[in-house]
Amino acid sequence: MPARNVQETMGIGQMRNGTGRLVLAAVMAVGLSACIPVEGPEGVVAVAAPAPEPAPVADTVYVSRQDGAFSIPALPVEQIPEEFRRQTVEYVSDHPPGTIIVNPAAKQLLFVTGPDQAIRYGIAVGKAGFEWSGEAVVSGRRTWPSWTPPPEMIARSPNLAKWAGGQPGGPTNPLGARALYLTTNGIDYGYRIHGTPEWQSIGRNASSGCIRMINQDVIDLYARVPDGAKVIVMTRDGQMPQGLSLPPPAPRPAKVKPKPQTRPVTPGVIPPLPPALPPPVII
Repeated sequence: MPARNVQETMGIGQMRNGTGRLVLAAVMAVGLSACIPVEGPEGVVAVAAPAPEPAPVADTVYVSRQDGAFSIPALPVEQIPEEFRRQTVEYVSDHPPGTIIVNPAAKQLLFVTGPDQAIRYGIAVGKAGFEWSGEAVVSGRRTWPSWTPPPEMIARSPNLAKWAGGQPGGPTNPLGARALYLTTNGIDYGYRIHGTPEWQSIGRNASSGCIRMINQDVIDLYARVPDGAKVIVMTRDGQMPQGLSLPPPAPRPAKVKPKPQTRPVTPGVIPPLPPALPPPVII
């Protein structure tokens, strides 16, 4: 019997037993998405089948995709801890929608979407000695950005000198598929929220102060965040910042004093003595 006729043949006034009530309740609860036959005291009737549950978010967001001229590979979801997979979570705060909150202690970034709700992403944060906290704003956004290592980084890793003029954007670029540029009081301290090809570093202290995200995640965040969005970076132990706290500057390498130059000596030749000084004049 078609599902639309179930209520016509089994109206509330006609239900005579508990089974009929259960069948009608099931029909009213699940709607008319699909029908399966159910046999009861009244015979075989058509009952709406429960709609299939949507696939978990993590099973669909980390698939391979083409992004402009570049291909982003799929990631093995089973190797990404659940607390670092993108998902909508309950988050109680008084921050308005559109605020980004970075929690280095939990290695998570929260994008507030509404009252007591946020989208949570896994991140990597600064290594020991590179942590920072405070408030900033998104002053710019770029797709597949180029990357220029600062002189301090080149000094630590001389092999990066080949990119002193900038590394073009692409799958191997450390900034990944997207970058959000952060400034505080109009000053750019060099910090970014960006993608990374090193997705295994998510959940760790691995960067020089930037906030790393899985490429699929940073693309999603980039599409949601406008320029001027507020960013709050919590302290290393997960507390709200009381101001801007930056890591100490790296110590400058000590200057090497040049060795005093000596005159070359030819074997067998005695170098001449320096001219004698005139005798002092006694007044």
